[in-house]
Amino acid sequence: MAKLPIDIDRIIEQFGPTLNFPKPEGISGRDEPDKIVETHCCFCGMQCGIKLLAKDNKIVGFEPWMEFPFNQGRLCPKGVQRYMQDNHPDRLKSPLINVPGFGYKAVDWEEAMAKTVSEIKRIQTQYGNDAFSVLSGVSLTNEKSYMVGKFARIALKTKNLDYNGRLCMVSAGAGNKKAFGLDRTSNNYEDLEKAEVIIVTGANVSETFPTLTYWLWRARDNGAKLIVVDPRVIPLARTADIHLDIRPGTDSALFGAILNYMIQHDMLDHHFIENYTSGFEAAKEAVKEYTLEWAESITGAKKEKIEAAAQLWGKAATSFLLHARGIEHHTKGVENVLSCINIVLASGRIGKPYCGYGTITGQGNGQGGREHGHKCDQLPGNRDIENPEHRKYISEVWGIDEKELPGKGLSAYEIIEAIHRGEIKGLLSLCFNPLVSLPNSNYVREALEKLEFYVGIDFFMSETMRHCDIILPGSLHEEEEGTVTTAEGRVVRIRKVVDPPKNARTDSEILIELAERLGAGDKFNFVNSEAVFNELRVASKGGTADYYGITYDKIEKNMGVFWPCPDLDHPGTPRLWEDKKFKTPDGKAHFNPVQYHPSMDPVDEEYPIILTTGRVVSQYLSGTQTRRIGKLVEQFAQPLLEIHPTLAEQYNIHQHEEVRVITKRGEAIFPATIVETIREDTVFIPYHWPGKKSANQLTSGHLDPISKIPEFKVSACQLIPTGKKAYVAKDALDYKSN
Repeated sequence: MAKLPIDIDRIIEQFGPTLNFPKPEGISGRDEPDKIVETHCCFCGMQCGIKLLAKDNKIVGFEPWMEFPFNQGRLCPKGVQRYMQDNHPDRLKSPLINVPGFGYKAVDWEEAMAKTVSEIKRIQTQYGNDAFSVLSGVSLTNEKSYMVGKFARIALKTKNLDYNGRLCMVSAGAGNKKAFGLDRTSNNYEDLEKAEVIIVTGANVSETFPTLTYWLWRARDNGAKLIVVDPRVIPLARTADIHLDIRPGTDSALFGAILNYMIQHDMLDHHFIENYTSGFEAAKEAVKEYTLEWAESITGAKKEKIEAAAQLWGKAATSFLLHARGIEHHTKGVENVLSCINIVLASGRIGKPYCGYGTITGQGNGQGGREHGHKCDQLPGNRDIENPEHRKYISEVWGIDEKELPGKGLSAYEIIEAIHRGEIKGLLSLCFNPLVSLPNSNYVREALEKLEFYVGIDFFMSETMRHCDIILPGSLHEEEEGTVTTAEGRVVRIRKVVDPPKNARTDSEILIELAERLGAGDKFNFVNSEAVFNELRVASKGGTADYYGITYDKIEKNMGVFWPCPDLDHPGTPRLWEDKKFKTPDGKAHFNPVQYHPSMDPVDEEYPIILTTGRVVSQYLSGTQTRRIGKLVEQFAQPLLEIHPTLAEQYNIHQHEEVRVITKRGEAIFPATIVETIREDTVFIPYHWPGKKSANQLTSGHLDPISKIPEFKVSACQLIPTGKKAYVAKDALDYKSN
């Protein structure tokens, strides 16, 4: 059973998180490296270019890669410190077996692999193939994402496979497919530079994607007007021309009102609408009552500001709209995305220079990871697993009978629910930390403890991995060749810089050996990562995410290639839709009717305050990597409860006082930080921490019906001051992790 073998404090003593700091004198070999390798950052979807320095099979430092076109040498705090995860004292270096009462016992690979395969076969023989599930991450390369999907469906023969991109980009992906028939940001970010008006909504760019901010400042230098939509005065909002501080969960009301304003004041591109789109009349009908006064009553933003934003957007000659998780982490996330797309289509400003629409990917390979088959409903090339033609094509590429290919499975949170119901008995995870990143974390913990067998592949002991029966030590970003796809849609090379430490293996080696032991070795005869990529190219051919014309050599020569790239002579596609031919069945871009409706966890008399969650500049996702890097922890040592002075006064809450936050899922205590940069009816907690510090103890498992993304951004809560002064860490060495 997947339970902790010993108490958490003893696990932390052995496996961390331990804070790793750079030595004042620098790492030995920094000034005389054996090699300097051009590669990319391991964190967010910007995938900034960076040069890593290696000496004696160790990363000893970094240098800026000035020539890489997106970031041109610039890095955020995480990028600057990313090399500190190498040679880390917490690094997993040998397979481990969970021994109750003892802890984790190091074993050889033969024992670990034999036990893993034996348990997989036992569970599937006893309960059926779908009783074993897979959860993987989208910080993996395209090659590994592809292999995970193939492994689950061919070696495990299970339909229950999903990924942590389910918590990231799926609402954007579903909205893009509905509107355009293709899931990718429409432009490279250089197009921002000459946009006259830019809307950034639900995206704290300055903290979560700092290097993207450069292109926004270039636009501002050229006179661009900036509209920021966020319930907090995020850093980007401080200098915006218009800040719309809307109530969390009211995005579609705002953009519906802007669309209606554009219609009423004839700010439409009629030629584009009539010739290149469909569905406009239905979208128009859906928002016909959405007046500025109504929008103010729903969103809380002043109608004068909404009108000013609508005028700026409607009258612009060039424009760009960017969004991220702030509008997507909702039970109506897909609708929110479509409401944004509707105002882009109504303006006709897409498929033109300096005109575009972009969904900002949050995870390292959030774009490529959702294209090539480790989603429950997807096959490589962003194909639909329930489409007979798509199934037939991939089955032929894989050399199997189409009848052997499993159908659509459960999404990430639905897998947790199925474990509770007793339908799923086993789990393999790869670089996914659901105990921190999924909502309702106590419910997730209970699910893990119900598993009959859990095997995890990772390079650090995450909070979820503490429950594993078997732990297989995998590889870091810089220990294996591969590719990732940036938020722009640019496929770039991840280069191997060092080997994994002795007795650890690459993720690919582990998956290939497991496949062989499960009787599917003939389908995984990959001699290297390039061989995997070449099969991926063929599997993607003809799909909407077509990589066929991209090769390792082509990427090297061009510092990346934008997909779609359907043949070897094709240069790639930095800007989509210039030919006005969309990937929908009718070849047109689709308006979609969107009507506002409340969130699934609305405030009431008992729970009168909105809790929303998000990220901070120095931490990344569940913090498995960044909470181990001392300089990053120094910047933000623990989660804080942001609360407006008016709300704090109402509840008699004082600065740095411990406040009990209660929702229908549970409660937790956080130090109050009283700020004027948040709405008076809303509180904010960052989500990167585990255990008693986890914001996701409080969030709900309500899902968007289309994308199955959880509603992280709206939870009704109570606030109860404790009267106790909070323990506030002074620096990283004073930081206490649980």
